[in-house]
Amino acid sequence: MSFSTESRLTRTAARTSTSTRTSTVTRHERTRRGPVSGALFGLRRGMIALTRAGRATVTWLRETVTAAGMLVAVALALGALAGLLMGWIEGWAVATIALVLLIACVPFVLGAHDYRIDLSLGRDRVVAGTDIEAVLDVRNSGTRLALPGVVDVPVGEGLVEAHVPLLRAGAHHREQLTIAARRRGVIDVGPMTITRGDPIGILRREMRWPDVQRIHVHPVTTRLPSTSAGLIRDLEGTPSTTLVDADLSFHAVREYVVGDSQRHVHWKSTAKTGRLMVRQYEESRHARIAVILDLDVESYESDDEFENTVSAAASLALQGVRDGRDVLFSVSDEIPEHSRSEVLAIRTLPTITSKALLDATSTIDASERTMRLEAVTALTVQSYPDLSIGFLLTGSRMPLERLRHAAVKLPAAVEAVAVRSEMGAQPTLRTARELAVMTLGALGDLPQMLARGALR
Repeated sequence: MSFSTESRLTRTAARTSTSTRTSTVTRHERTRRGPVSGALFGLRRGMIALTRAGRATVTWLRETVTAAGMLVAVALALGALAGLLMGWIEGWAVATIALVLLIACVPFVLGAHDYRIDLSLGRDRVVAGTDIEAVLDVRNSGTRLALPGVVDVPVGEGLVEAHVPLLRAGAHHREQLTIAARRRGVIDVGPMTITRGDPIGILRREMRWPDVQRIHVHPVTTRLPSTSAGLIRDLEGTPSTTLVDADLSFHAVREYVVGDSQRHVHWKSTAKTGRLMVRQYEESRHARIAVILDLDVESYESDDEFENTVSAAASLALQGVRDGRDVLFSVSDEIPEHSRSEVLAIRTLPTITSKALLDATSTIDASERTMRLEAVTALTVQSYPDLSIGFLLTGSRMPLERLRHAAVKLPAAVEAVAVRSEMGAQPTLRTARELAVMTLGALGDLPQMLARGALR
């Protein structure tokens, strides 16, 4: 094996008017290979090209040939093999029929198709138990006739199919679709694919659109009485130790300094001391309504019971937002299985607007990898002080003793109300010194229980 290399240098020079010379050096190389090395090089390039072609063929077969098509291809191969080796006329007949089927199906997948697909959702936020109307518009943007096809629209874990007829150039097909939103959650619609194939399902071609639209299915909520009755004592806020120049909680008087407002001058003290005196106040901090939802799956008898509890929690938080209250919606964050005894984590849902709150409630689920209600309550109190009312929401499997332990984690000045869902049960209200316990058989019981004086 031998080869030689020839090199050639070319210099290009240029002179400017300021006597500054610039030059460019270019090197040309050419390698001569011997016959053996050239053959090996060509063989290596051929193997690479053959491998790429094989991969492309396999990819095309996976995307184009269906399971029925593979069965027909196997019948063709076995029939031809039986006819050649054993001379069976039946084998040749099977091979011929399989070959005719394959040839007849090829025209259905040849040629390019230029579709434009638009899916318009009537709403992207709905309440659980309702349907969503959608309009699917498929347009042939090409210049040639488009064969019939099927548009597959993934909806969550399901699939909606829309059959597209033969479309001329520039024509379009519009179809009404109905998406059922039976349960609370988040539904991803897409990515869509359009499939074109032969009538017997041997060959097919797919075109994919990566766009995904999201639907938030909100929990069912009910209108509740205003929470103002339980917050009369916090109407003016809770005084803190921070001193400010203007608020509602009077603290003391001090000597006037430049920049103080004359509206806060205390004239009686000024007359006694002979110096200008002004009022000083303690900053008032308005308390929060805490809605603490238990996500431990062991606390609930069924999925319906958990959904009823989520609806009750969302109703309480939503009413607080409507009343202009400072609402804290707290749940346990998901804890890794290997560190459940070491990691404590909570997650607070956004409560700035009703839409943000309901969107967030669509994403919560019961799980085995969550903290117990007692730990969630304790961490919530540590992280967010100045609570006024604490709602503890859980299922029928939660013992009353554990509810009392969770209520003890709240400060003594906080009014604790426990809401236990028990599907089909009679609504009851039990009051104790540290806790009021409401049992809900249905979501509609919640307004009645609050009206009966659950908030003292």
